[in-house]
Amino acid sequence: MKEKNMTITVISLFPEMFTPLLSLSILGRAQKKNFVNIKLVNLRDYATDKHKSVDDTPYGGGVGMILRVDVVDRAISEVLKRSKNLKSWSILLDPQGTTYTQKKAKSLTKYEHLILLCGHYEGVDERIRSLFDEEISLGDFILTGGEIPAMAIVDSIVRLLPGVLEKENVTENESFSLRSSDSNGSLLEYPHYTKPSEYKGLKVPEILLNGHHKHIEEWRGQQSMERTKKRRPDLLKTSHES
Repeated sequence: MKEKNMTITVISLFPEMFTPLLSLSILGRAQKKNFVNIKLVNLRDYATDKHKSVDDTPYGGGVGMILRVDVVDRAISEVLKRSKNLKSWSILLDPQGTTYTQKKAKSLTKYEHLILLCGHYEGVDERIRSLFDEEISLGDFILTGGEIPAMAIVDSIVRLLPGVLEKENVTENESFSLRSSDSNGSLLEYPHYTKPSEYKGLKVPEILLNGHHKHIEEWRGQQSMERTKKRRPDLLKTSHES
């Protein structure tokens, strides 16, 4: 499979938060091998006053500070200008966005350049939304900023790029990628075991020890279905998400 090189630009007020994550493990190796080029942009670099202000109080009153549209516009415009020859897609990380899924992660790998803006403070000026192609949320909960969601999204996408993981097709046999045979939904991954074969009275299922690959494959399929029905029955429903 052809190796894919992707550029990911993260616009953040705290780019230093990403350094430990990006330098270690799979993400670190992926960058060293040029599968992905991850760029960090400090939003404050696009403020124009001496205090490097990126937010202000909301019109009409209210609690908290709001990210300014002019600062964000300058930042993303400069990023797009520098990567004008790449197929780019920009994402605002915001609690009001569409909930992120494995299917969405796979769909984002088709782009040559992803731009992620980490929201912060009380929220963003509503006009900022018009500057982005899409809004994404990790779920129905609130964080102090978009840095953690950005880290999760970067990690989930990079591991899907061809060549990043040493074993081919490894991402096809895991939770949310396994497909149900009788619906358009997805399945949770089957249970795994390793040595010792027995520990404190807990034994590895005998079927995994007999070496009969067809029977093992059938057992794993049954386990995936049973586990999904019990833990995440919603995944078995037909999905219409993009």
